[in-house]
Amino acid sequence: MFEDDISAAMPVLRTGGLILYPTDTIWGIGCDATDETAVQKIYALKKRSESKSLVILLADAKDLLHYVANPRPDMADIIAGFTRPTTVIYEGALGLAPNVISEDGSIAIRIVKDPFCRHLIKRLRKPLVSTSANISGEPSPASFREVSANIRNGVDYVVKYRQNDETTSAASRIIRINKDGSIVIIRD
Repeated sequence: MFEDDISAAMPVLRTGGLILYPTDTIWGIGCDATDETAVQKIYALKKRSESKSLVILLADAKDLLHYVANPRPDMADIIAGFTRPTTVIYEGALGLAPNVISEDGSIAIRIVKDPFCRHLIKRLRKPLVSTSANISGEPSPASFREVSANIRNGVDYVVKYRQNDETTSAASRIIRINKDGSIVIIRD
């Protein structure tokens, strides 16, 4: 099914390359979220300012402990209750490339349920960057067909899995968890 894509993507991700891949939401550009040079390549490809932080994908809520200082003790339960893909902005990013972290030290992380993304992250054993597969300011592609040639040609590997899937998808909901534990919806 998607095993060939995962096998082909691993050496690219491990050597600082970029992939174009289907996520639990829209098609994304990804790289190892701990590799500052790889992250820089994404900003260059998207023509995006480094002051705009990127979303990080993790396979399991328990992995938050490696990348977030003091996540809420009930965070796994909160995430388990999400009925659709939700990106959470956390205070106190740890162990990630400095250029994926916001200037205020926060980080946007989504725990993915999508089997392809989960396998990719688990095999890499590191978090993945996920940013929409478009030039900054252009519309996010709802399907692979809408991904521009500039993006397709600008990555090191294009995943074949789900390229023909025409199911329209949307970007994730975004929430922020404040220091006092309160939750604010940023994008619904």
